[in-house]
Amino acid sequence: MEALRKLEKVQRVLSLMGSRGLSSSDSGGGGDGDRFLAHFLLFLVQPFDSLSMEKRAILVSDLLRKLDDLNEYSLHMVPGNNASSTISIEDVMEAIHLKSFDYRVLNLLMYHLTGHQVNEVHMEFLSISELLVEISDDLYDYEDDVMNNTFNILRMFTAIYGPSEAPKMLAKCISDVEEKYEIFSKKLDPNLSGSYWRRCEEATKEGGKTSGHAYGTWNIPPLIRDEELFRLERSNKCDASSITIT
Repeated sequence: MEALRKLEKVQRVLSLMGSRGLSSSDSGGGGDGDRFLAHFLLFLVQPFDSLSMEKRAILVSDLLRKLDDLNEYSLHMVPGNNASSTISIEDVMEAIHLKSFDYRVLNLLMYHLTGHQVNEVHMEFLSISELLVEISDDLYDYEDDVMNNTFNILRMFTAIYGPSEAPKMLAKCISDVEEKYEIFSKKLDPNLSGSYWRRCEEATKEGGKTSGHAYGTWNIPPLIRDEELFRLERSNKCDASSITIT
């Protein structure tokens, strides 16, 4: 009976992962990777009398930051000479969604730890909000990402659509996501929605960014046409500054 109960718990987690798009198995049956994650999540949420809820949250958060670093490393999807033929827009959107996977896992864990039913509207709203934040961060970090030759949504759009069309296509993508954001924000409890929007406004002012998903203005930076030359010039400038300081 104990084995059956454990199997039922694993199956429930697998179903939840599938419903939230966290499953790596298209069939929804749960491959080896999904089953490993399901067992891992169940291990995380089992009761430990010696660990407070706060301590468990800190431990999980630290672990997810490390997992996020590994995930970021795996997202070194960078444009090359034949990028437009090897990278699809679906790949790009999936990759940028993955960048905030740790938030979704933490949200699911919080529901489980507090014994509450997962609120699908909240999860969908947060997923859309996280996507807008990731796009905003990519635009803000565009030059640094070019310098480090790492994943950046603007770089990917440029590789796929070309420098002339990329800004327009990305602007359309942002507009479509913002439309979904507005729709789901209206489905929230008015008090919750009001608190969330006020916090977004505060965060936008605190960050001093001109791009953002709430009460901010989107700013797509000028495209870097020759990335190799850009990296070389910035490296030379940094080297020159180091020599001057020395």
